Amino acid sequence: MQANTAPSLPLLRLSGERCLLAEYGQEVDAAVNEKVRCIALLLSQAQHAGIDEIVSSYSTLALFYHPEQITIQKLEQLLRECEQKLAQTPVPEARTIMIPVCYGGVFGPDLDYVAQHNKLDAKAVIERHSAVLYRIYAIGFAPGFCYLGGLDESLHTPRLETPRNLVSAGSVGIAGSQTGIYSQDSPGGWRIIGRTPMTLFDADQSEPCPYCAGDNVRFQAVNEETYHAILAGKNA
Repeated sequence: MQANTAPSLPLLRLSGERCLLAEYGQEVDAAVNEKVRCIALLLSQAQHAGIDEIVSSYSTLALFYHPEQITIQKLEQLLRECEQKLAQTPVPEARTIMIPVCYGGVFGPDLDYVAQHNKLDAKAVIERHSAVLYRIYAIGFAPGFCYLGGLDESLHTPRLETPRNLVSAGSVGIAGSQTGIYSQDSPGGWRIIGRTPMTLFDADQSEPCPYCAGDNVRFQAVNEETYHAILAGKNA
């Protein structure tokens, strides 16, 4: 896959003492996000000395660097070079990750609210939420928490006025026009409609997450019996 190659040099600004932020846009746009993903891959593959970490988001790329090893001018040059290489550089196709979810009940305490808010029944919410192929635009907030784009407009729901002190790992939620998955136990203000038995972040693994930014996610509705069977198999 190749990213949008139209000329669009980023807006560059410093963020802290050793981070250069490259901003390629301000909207949630799949083409812009793919360009950010491609440039991040090109920089990672080149393994430039002085660049400590590369973090991509919706439309921005953060380059954490060592000032004593590389200059701002060199970083700007590298970004321009990556821009020029986009049209000639094949990028691996995005993976599709299937994630089982048990909707409603103790796993999705806000399912009925989402249904009522959107003048639907719970079954329709589940069907519409699990029918979409979601793009992972960014991973953040907590390790492994993925922000997904593509939520059906009929499911848009405001976040909680007061966040919960604890949201269980694996919880699937909706906040405004986005849906996402809590990878760890944490506070949170998203409307929780279900939970997956999958482990979404394990720091002891060489690849801590089963996905990365640019991948796709599809949810598969399962019943409570299947949820517990998957959980038991994972812990066996």
